[in-house]
Amino acid sequence: MMDIPIKTVMAVLVDNRKKEAVQVQKILTEWGCLIKTRLGLHEGTLDQCSDSGLIILELVGNPDQHVQLCERLNTLPGVVAKYMTLSINEEVSKCQN
Repeated sequence: MMDIPIKTVMAVLVDNRKKEAVQVQKILTEWGCLIKTRLGLHEGTLDQCSDSGLIILELVGNPDQHVQLCERLNTLPGVVAKYMTLSINEEVSKCQN
């Protein structure tokens, strides 16, 4: 039987990006071995940069550590982290909110 791929994705919303970025980066560096892919998004141009940002992470490793990383990020003021696990199976998936 073939293994069903499972992906864990975390979204991290950072308000007051300029103030909290250093602490967020410190935590992500500490947990760097869990992070396979990282994408940072914020709206802005050279002369007008948004103060909030969104970081998307693809995680690997132990699911218990994913929980710990999420909880650690959520201790920071103005930071909200949530994650989900995605897998393809034989049943049709339904979207949930």
